[in-house]
This record gives sequence, C-alpha cells and structure tokens, in this order.
Amino acid sequence: MRKTILGREIPDQLDGIELKPFAGAFAARPSGTRAAPPVKCRLPGEAKCLPDLDAVFTKVGLKSGMTLSFHHHFRNGDMLMNQVIAAAAKRGIKDLRIAASSIFPVHAPLVEFIRSGVITRIDSDYVSGPVAEAVSSGLLPRAAVFRTHGGRARAIECGDLHIDVAFIAAPSADAYGNINGVTGETACGSLGYAFPDADYADQVVAVTDNLQPYPLTPISISQERVGWVVELEKIGDPNGIVSGTTKVTKDPVQLLIAQNAAKAIAASGLLQNGFSLQTGAGGASLAAAAFIAEMMREKHVVGSFIMGGITGLLVKMLEEGLFKRILDVQDFDLEAVRSVRENPAHEEVGACLYASPFNSGCIVNQLDCAILGATEIDTDFNVNVLTGSAGAIMGGSGGHSDAAAGAKMTIITANLTRSRIAVIKDRVRTICTPGETVDVLVTEWGIAVNPRRTDLLERFTKAKLPVHSIEKLREKAERLCGKARPIPEGERIVGIVEYRDGTIIDVVRARA
Repeated sequence: MRKTILGREIPDQLDGIELKPFAGAFAARPSGTRAAPPVKCRLPGEAKCLPDLDAVFTKVGLKSGMTLSFHHHFRNGDMLMNQVIAAAAKRGIKDLRIAASSIFPVHAPLVEFIRSGVITRIDSDYVSGPVAEAVSSGLLPRAAVFRTHGGRARAIECGDLHIDVAFIAAPSADAYGNINGVTGETACGSLGYAFPDADYADQVVAVTDNLQPYPLTPISISQERVGWVVELEKIGDPNGIVSGTTKVTKDPVQLLIAQNAAKAIAASGLLQNGFSLQTGAGGASLAAAAFIAEMMREKHVVGSFIMGGITGLLVKMLEEGLFKRILDVQDFDLEAVRSVRENPAHEEVGACLYASPFNSGCIVNQLDCAILGATEIDTDFNVNVLTGSAGAIMGGSGGHSDAAAGAKMTIITANLTRSRIAVIKDRVRTICTPGETVDVLVTEWGIAVNPRRTDLLERFTKAKLPVHSIEKLREKAERLCGKARPIPEGERIVGIVEYRDGTIIDVVRARA
C-alpha cells in the first residue's frame, strides 16, 4: 500500500520497516516512551584504556549486524570512521549500519565497504561525495535513512535509533574517559552532535590522539558516559572543518540577495533587543549576517544569542557585543574553535538541546529568525536540500528543517537560477523542509512571501521591498533559462526522507 503525502507516494513499509507518513510539521507527538540510558558500571581501579581498535572490538563484543555511530565535528577532516570500518572489515565483520551525523567526501573509502557487504545500511543527516553517489546509484542494499540533526537526536532519545557502539573522536581525553574538543593539536571545537550518542548508546568509545593525565578539563563528555578509551596516531585534521564557503561572499548577486534578506529582517519588526538568529556558513548567509550587524550597530540593538554554523564572523559579532551569547553545536573554522575554548559567553551545546522536537523545549524554538539555503524551492515553499535537479543525493537537511520549524521567521536565500537551471519549481525533486515552515524567499530579482504570512507581506509592502508572488519569480526564472524537463525516476527507493518528528515526508528513488 502507498499513501500520497504532499503529492508524494510514500509506501507503508520498506525493507521490513513500517513508515509513518508525514501529517504536518507539528502534528506528531511523542508516544511517552523514551530509551533509558544503559547501565554502565565500573569497579574502582578498573582500567578503561585499551591499546588499539582490535582490543576495543573485543571488549565491546563487536559483531556483524550492529549499529555503529560517528560524528562530524571534523567534517571533511574526519579520519576516525574510515579507520574503524577498515579495522572491522579485517575481522570479517559484515552487515553494519553506519549511524553517522554526516558523511563527507573524505569518507570515500566507505564505498568499497558497501560493495563488499561490510556496510549495508546508512542512517545520516547529510551525505556528500562518493558515498552519496554510491547511494544514489543503488549500491547500498537497503534504503538510506536521511534525518535532520534534531530528528537524529530525537530518534536516539526515543529508541527509534538504537546504537550498539558509539565511536567519538576526541581531540583530548584522559585515561578514564573525560573528553573535550577544544584542546590538543586536533582541537575542532564543539562535540555537540555526539552528546545524545554518549547518553544512550550501549557502548561508548572515546578515540583520541592526545591522551592527557587525569582529570582532563574542561570536560565536554564526562567519564560516566564513556566505557573505553583508545589512542590512535591521528583522528582528524581540524583544517577539514573549513570545508565549503566560510567567508563573506564578494559576488555582487549574492551580496544583493544578502542585503535584501537583511532588509526583510529589519522590516519584519523582529530586529529589537533580545533578537536571536541562526545562519548558515555559506557566503550569502554570512554576508546577510554582516549586513544585519551593520543595522544592529545603527539601531543600538543587542541580540540575545546567535547559533548555526559558527564562524569567525559570528565570533566577531559576539566579541563586539552585538550578541550576548553564542550557542554552539558545530564549529566551521578555527577562529570559532578558539572562541569556544576561551570565551565563557560562547557555550557548547548538544544536539538534543539544539533541535530535538520531543523534549521540554529545544533552542530552535527560541529563534526569531533563521536564514537558510535551498537547492530547489517550489511554489508551495517546500524546500529541497538533499538532491540535485537530476535526483542525485548531494547533501541533506542537517538543521535546516529544525530551524525552519522553530523560528518566528524563516528566510530562504537563493539565486533565481543556478547553473542555467531555475531554482523555483512547480514541484521540487525531494521535499526536506515543508512549505508550512518557510516564510520568505529572497532572490536577486525580488522577495516572495508565503501567503500564510499576511503580516509579513503587509510589513514588506509598507517598507517598499521588492515583493513578488513566488509564481512571478518562477516565471522570471523560466524566461531566463527555460523550463527544465522533468528527469524520470526509477521505481527503486534508495533513500527515506524522515522529518524531524520521525514521520516520512518523502523518498528518494534511483534514476531511471
């Protein structure tokens, strides 16, 4: 059986798993059950330090069919996941599920482990590079599950994602399992995406290249959560966290989009003392943050907190006094790493606190504004950040859907055309963020407001912003580059797109 959700056909079951269909951004509620953290007992004097990964596998009882988790605080500089899977393969381990918060091009060696049957399932919030290509082509035996950052935390808390062994890359650790990401030669900043795994995984292994005397301080994840410690020669390259654009764009089109986004925020009435903001680390998003900073100086506005992909620009805004706090689940450059280490107003937070929808209140619910990007957006304001126009997997929601659901105003910034293809569609290839949680689209040719937000439309019109219907902007894009022909999809489902509440909002099909 299949159900039609936002114009998509969603199967009732796939790979033996019952799929609960998306019913609305705020329709699902927790069942009242939560996964209890496992009991982890240690006798006085019992050692945790082990000599190598092979010894770790013996202690945790690693076997085929298990779920292993990894985290992306090193982003494209991560070395740990490749090392662990290679060592597992040497032991003849098969049929592993990899529950990685994100997968990057550096993880290309995993493709061979998919081919050989070592990896048969992937559960992640973002996948790019050769692994994304392998999943798109149908190489993975089972459909990959794509979650949001908050959805992953929720799934772990609720027991929907059960982790047998969590491997946490630790730039500094002591022999009893206290770890942090802010000291040592490989310091990468916040370890926030590993927090729920440390709390709920059956076994937690801290892997470090900087073993320090006990007790290590500061502590990000404490010894009470860590079962085993192993030291390797190198766990990651902190320069890899700077993957992607982390500087303010100089492109005039991107600057125009950023300026229009800042004007929209000013016109919204939200730019007052106590203003809170999440922005991405892309060039246009950072340019928008720079324009917002100018307006805050002019209006003498002091914001409450800023979060998102933390970069040196946001650190500068904190140190200038434009914001009182940075709440940090992920760092995107080394200046951000320095700040979270040195500045008590720059606070490391975990993924559950950041964006899990089924706890007593996550940070995204306190956002005034979120500035986000899009691969595609349709005339119903549904956003795709997972697949390209041809259907190939090239990213993922990350915190996109979480921030959009929580913020008072969600702004999507996007060029009207990209690589001679219209960004606005009648229907996006893959829905990641539902249109009911998106308020504004800002392009270089004008601004579109979701018809649900008549209040913003009135404010923007009064401020004489270049407001157009999203249909008019779509028509403009199609006049510039023509209307793309739809690329046919195959029948086989290679990816399940899970909304933050655990319901299924879309699926990714192999190309025909």
